[in-house]
Amino acid sequence: MSEFQASNFKKAQGGGAPNLLGKTELTSPYFFVPPSGDTTSRPQSCAPGTIRFNTDVGTLEVFRGGVIGWMQIQRRESQYLGGGTGSNAGTGTRGIFTSRSTSPGVYANTTDFITIPTLGDAQDFGDTIGTGAYGATTSDSTRGLLGGGHPNSNGSDTIQFFTIASTGDATDFGNLTSARWLMGGGCSNSTRSIFTAGSTLGSGNPAVNTLDYVTTQSLGNAVDFGDSGKRRMQASVNSSTRGIWAGGYDHPAEAGNSTIEFVTTATLGNTADFGDLLGTTRSMMGVCNSTRGAIAGGNNPAITNVIQFITIATTGNAIDFGDLTAARELGGGVSSPTRGVFAGGYTPSSLNTLDLIEILTTGNATDFGDLTSAGYGMGGISNGHGGL
Repeated sequence: MSEFQASNFKKAQGGGAPNLLGKTELTSPYFFVPPSGDTTSRPQSCAPGTIRFNTDVGTLEVFRGGVIGWMQIQRRESQYLGGGTGSNAGTGTRGIFTSRSTSPGVYANTTDFITIPTLGDAQDFGDTIGTGAYGATTSDSTRGLLGGGHPNSNGSDTIQFFTIASTGDATDFGNLTSARWLMGGGCSNSTRSIFTAGSTLGSGNPAVNTLDYVTTQSLGNAVDFGDSGKRRMQASVNSSTRGIWAGGYDHPAEAGNSTIEFVTTATLGNTADFGDLLGTTRSMMGVCNSTRGAIAGGNNPAITNVIQFITIATTGNAIDFGDLTAARELGGGVSSPTRGVFAGGYTPSSLNTLDLIEILTTGNATDFGDLTSAGYGMGGISNGHGGL
């Protein structure tokens, strides 16, 4: 093996760096400094495998091609999770489905988990504080949060958290800026969690436009982020830079909505218009990787099996993706970098069904397995969604 030592080197003629062919070992006792820059300065036309340091999120990232885009390079606990029965006989990204309504007026604090790369049934994870049904869920790679919930529980303004790599009951985190439920989804990146809108506990459950946020790895109360539309029962998806909410139930119009809104997660401010769903829809489920969000089911005004998708980095209207195995509303969704799993729902009785899609393709959902118990109004948490 030949050896070359230099403080710096470049092509003798022309621009760019020299081509290193074959196996190249860097054995310096010091360090290797990759190119760096913030998220907005990412090159968009480069070779798959290109590596850079993202100064916004503080990690290396790799370009995985034009479809997937840039992804962070980091050790994920999800690489080693699993080892149980059913879906959890394998290892990989973990999905958690929080407390639920089992029938009208009946609520449970049951929480299930699955290993998303492996098909099979869910297992019991632990219990929430109160029911927490119809709250908003977010997560980073190690911690999942549930904010708000059903008003008859003691979680109506409670934020609680799970440690994703373990099983066990939820722990108190802090409080939302106001008590609310019927929230739909939350959005998060690797550091920040945002809880959106929903309904307060007054007469007629009036909707609010509140956006709250917390630092996911800190304990404490939420603070104001900005405002969204006055809606409840929205679906949410996210990338590392954007949080997106779709559809929902307008107030005081009391009608479904087709609007898609977004925020830049690292800043504060009000939502901006993204585009529109295929139709006015509420009570949907969302899954996402770093480039694409898929939104499924809902009520528009009939319960539907439609799956639609958006490209998160752009703005524009949703496009048809395929169909669920059955029409449903009020289910939960979890994601890995390649898969989305939709859980439970109402149609017009509670379901225990788990449906699977491959996020980067289009087509109909297929059977994944079953929840430990049927329910709806649940949230979804994962340590591999598109914001991480």
